[in-house]
Amino acid sequence: MGDLFIWLISFFILIALLVMLVYQLMCLADLEFDYINPYDSSSRINKVVLPEFFLQGFLCLFYLLSGHWVMSLLCAPYLYYNVRLYTRKQHLVDVTEIFNLLHWEKKQRLFKLAYLVVLLFFSIFWMIWSALEDMDD
Repeated sequence: MGDLFIWLISFFILIALLVMLVYQLMCLADLEFDYINPYDSSSRINKVVLPEFFLQGFLCLFYLLSGHWVMSLLCAPYLYYNVRLYTRKQHLVDVTEIFNLLHWEKKQRLFKLAYLVVLLFFSIFWMIWSALEDMDD
């Protein structure tokens, strides 16, 4: 039963990360179609970047501490990428450069979104697997 709760917590963390990324993509799309000005778009995106990084780091640590080594290893490249962005101070969106980097910012977030969807499918698979395993006992 403990594994099921671990996978449920993981599922909800991944959903929260997906919501944050979709929010960032919506802000970038609104900027691209000129529904919002660059300052508002940048400030909205920058408000959720650090919580996204911390939540993803927590998820990787959560997998590591709960003994799910494979999932922790699957989270490691994404965590490394976020840490690299943070240490190079490239994690925040610059108001003056947002139009020049709009295509890159969207592509970056779409890759993150696809990566998190794959992790979500793995999490759902293992959640169902552990629920069926608990039913057999």
